[in-house]
Amino acid sequence: MEITVLHQIMDWNEDVSQDVKQTLAANKIYMINIMGSPGAGKTSLITSLIEHLNSQFRIGVIEADIAGQVDADRIASLGIPTVQLNTDGACHIEAMSIQNILPHLPLKDLDVIFVENIGNLVCPAEFRIGESLRITILSIPEGDDKVEKYPLMFTETDCLVLNKFDMLPYFDFDVQKVRANYETVNTNAALFQVSNRTGNGIQNLADFIAEHIMRATL
Repeated sequence: MEITVLHQIMDWNEDVSQDVKQTLAANKIYMINIMGSPGAGKTSLITSLIEHLNSQFRIGVIEADIAGQVDADRIASLGIPTVQLNTDGACHIEAMSIQNILPHLPLKDLDVIFVENIGNLVCPAEFRIGESLRITILSIPEGDDKVEKYPLMFTETDCLVLNKFDMLPYFDFDVQKVRANYETVNTNAALFQVSNRTGNGIQNLADFIAEHIMRATL
């Protein structure tokens, strides 16, 4: 008898993901899953988005790392409700982890939760965690071949952010190549070019997110 263990795990995760969605909907919370490699700028992007959205929405953050809480401390210093999730070696977040961690956030006082997933371009794409929006970050220093090498990550997203765009003059990075590869695997998703250092493009991305939040909560 053949047993497809991965398929069974994925089905189980999908069931819990739906439960998380119901909990968030009951509290009128919109959850955003931020994915990307280590060093892509996930925490910096979340920080920038908080600065642009905090006057409009009540924001909480779940910071996931294999170990430590450096990023969570950084977010919490902004006065944002933050919970650290340490996976102790796991390369992604599963829906059960989100389900267990939600009671540690003041759900009645939140409109939006940003989840910073584990730095990885493989595993996080495979696991839904109850999010309403997925954002994948690709930074210029990582190279322009990542969409070809890790297509699932860029297929299973709602938005691609080309981060650290101010560094484009210093790297051999073909933006049009990335755009063409991305549109091949994901015909309907948005693409933004941003720089956390200069602030360029952040407002456009924040407006995109705000529009999705408001559309979902109307």
